[in-house]
Amino acid sequence: MTNTQVTLVQIDNYGPWTVTPEPRREADLQTMQSRLYADISQFVGNHGGYTFFTRFDNMIAVTNGLSLEDHAVLQESVGNRYPVTLSLGVATGTSPIQALSDATELVQDAGSAQDKHRREILDGRAVADEHGTDDDVQIAHFDVINATGNYTDELNAFDTFIEIEQGYAELMRHMRYAHDSISFFVGGDNIIVVCPDLERPDYREAIGHVEAEAGVELQVGVGRGTYAHEAGMGAKHALETCRADGTRVELEWE
Repeated sequence: MTNTQVTLVQIDNYGPWTVTPEPRREADLQTMQSRLYADISQFVGNHGGYTFFTRFDNMIAVTNGLSLEDHAVLQESVGNRYPVTLSLGVATGTSPIQALSDATELVQDAGSAQDKHRREILDGRAVADEHGTDDDVQIAHFDVINATGNYTDELNAFDTFIEIEQGYAELMRHMRYAHDSISFFVGGDNIIVVCPDLERPDYREAIGHVEAEAGVELQVGVGRGTYAHEAGMGAKHALETCRADGTRVELEWE
């Protein structure tokens, strides 16, 4: 049974800050967002976790292996180097969507995202390392079959982006509502999904659904681990087996 630790990362009072004392240059905001994401991703990654940018002012991290003290260090580091601060909600659950919902509620209960008095909230609980197991986190790594031949080398870059994004959007919705999973586009034609305890038929069903609804053919490798990094590397190796053997679903533990 999975026991996924999820952290909601929310920039404090970000919307009002972007227009105070007057609207800030979009290029400057985009640059700051990308640098902040990179720093958070590196910090969490150094502890075996994954961070996903979602809307940039809200980021979602899989943080098995990070204590609440580690989260406090992240807040301090960002507060010392950026003109914005972070609030963090941390929760665990057998399904990633439940963990995220609980983490979100912790931050929301402390005040609105645009409340100028809410600063650097840190609330929740972390999975102790000594209680971790080698199947706490399940990561599925999807990609589009022959994306280069079907899209990249045939369509212009924007139309290719549209096609890939349509497949991602359908997979994201389906995995959320059918399997309590959270999915993230990570560039190219790659989608990482943080899952509860799913098995081969679940992934076959998801691939079939996306192909039927969006016309995008997917393959997937799935891994498990104590931390997101371990599970993700298992998923990457399983996906390489798909590519080499022409299979659609590979589980690294089988």
